[in-house]
Amino acid sequence: MLLQTLLHRADPSQVPALSRFFKTGPGQYGEGDMFLGIKVPVTREVVKACWRDIRPEQLEECMASDYHEVRLAALLTLIEIYSRPGKWNAAEDCISESYPQKQLPAATRAQQYCIDFYLSHTDRINNWDLVDLSCYQLLGQWLLPRKDRSLLYRLARNGRTLWEQRIGIVSTMAFVRRGQLDDTFAISDILLDHPHDLIHKAVGWLLREAGKRDRDALTAFLDSRAPVMPRTMLRYAIEKFPQEERADYLKR
Repeated sequence: MLLQTLLHRADPSQVPALSRFFKTGPGQYGEGDMFLGIKVPVTREVVKACWRDIRPEQLEECMASDYHEVRLAALLTLIEIYSRPGKWNAAEDCISESYPQKQLPAATRAQQYCIDFYLSHTDRINNWDLVDLSCYQLLGQWLLPRKDRSLLYRLARNGRTLWEQRIGIVSTMAFVRRGQLDDTFAISDILLDHPHDLIHKAVGWLLREAGKRDRDALTAFLDSRAPVMPRTMLRYAIEKFPQEERADYLKR
């Protein structure tokens, strides 16, 4: 139902603009990606109507789609399931076979399914919006109560793709929103010398968000790293600083 509804909502007039915006031309980071012409609010609307009845094989079909919006819908569906596992109609039937640990509540097994599905399909999470709209609401939330967050460090340091590395830093948004900033600063350090602009923007964005919670911590980080930070990363990080202070950092 999810896939069929999305195909029905396609708007070919929007395809050229979306293809340009997400850089799908030869040699660009989204090269070859295909679009149906569905805007994000419409995709969310479809997901809200369909997610309770979706089955794992349908999620697999959506994640395998050549269409960007269909993969996004699959990710947004995972977020709905993860956030409200008790409302997922397929939970008991579909999860009990893969996660037979009866001592775990069905809701916990459903959430584990979402995380395992996400991590096994990172090759299909292949543009910045697919990362940013999903990772911290899934991986970040999953790791929030856990002390071992080494998964994100491995993704940032050794991710097979630019997008896995971006997942490593953007997932820490869940921690930042709870005032837990150490992982954001540590993973930012790992990515300081990354060559790609999309990582510079992501790191700068997370540093800026961390600074909203603890300005002194961000200032201490920047005082030692600003001279070696990519300029785009630094600009994003200091965006909320007073103009004079921004100018001072940029001179470094």
